[in-house]
Amino acid sequence: MTPPVPSSAKCAIREVAKDVWTFSCPFSRFGLFPVGGRSTAVKLSNGDVWVLASTPLDEATKSKLGEIGPVKWIIGADAVHHLYLGEFKKQYPDAKLIAVDEAIKKKAKEGLKFDGAWGADPPDTKYGFESDIQHCYFSGFKNKDVAFFHPASKTMIEADLLFNLPAREQYSMTGSSGKFPLFGNLDPYMWVHKKFAWSLGVDKEAMKRDVKTVAGWDFERIIPCHGDVIEKDGKAAWREAYKWYLD
Repeated sequence: MTPPVPSSAKCAIREVAKDVWTFSCPFSRFGLFPVGGRSTAVKLSNGDVWVLASTPLDEATKSKLGEIGPVKWIIGADAVHHLYLGEFKKQYPDAKLIAVDEAIKKKAKEGLKFDGAWGADPPDTKYGFESDIQHCYFSGFKNKDVAFFHPASKTMIEADLLFNLPAREQYSMTGSSGKFPLFGNLDPYMWVHKKFAWSLGVDKEAMKRDVKTVAGWDFERIIPCHGDVIEKDGKAAWREAYKWYLD
């Protein structure tokens, strides 16, 4: 897979809540479907910075991260969001690099040292940021996603578990509407999203367990990698998108 956007592409950088920043960039899947891309940075209570790294580390991104604080955690949120992990690790060599096992295997040729692997480590493994950010590994999801919860801002962060298209913010600096062809949009309240979530559940019992865990978190906001941030009623959106697992 080739990188979806050049490093010079403009990304919309925004503090969506206290100590939570998003880096929203254009990204077209297969060069056809404008799903957008997004990295998310969280300043932890000790001042360290945790980053779900899913977009190019351009100068604007580096500058903002430098303002926020020292990057100490680089996160690969699922089996396919791994393109820029090496780029981030090179820039922040002292940061701990944690990803899902499938992504780590894909990065083997790059010689990256990983400090944790969801799917290979014991399920109750603690990586060191849990006092600020909780995590739930979806072993039964095709892309092996991890959902994250930042209680201080009531924010859930995820990669491919939930989409909220069109990707307006991610295309806001390109002159494009970011409109998704065919469907026009893909949001958690649509039947097709329920079908999408159900079809990517390769182990339905594991999915039911992990969907319920996330539904038990007290979040208001969802930051997806693809599509606009859901600023309020995020738990309702999650329960609707995964209704077939909860009923």
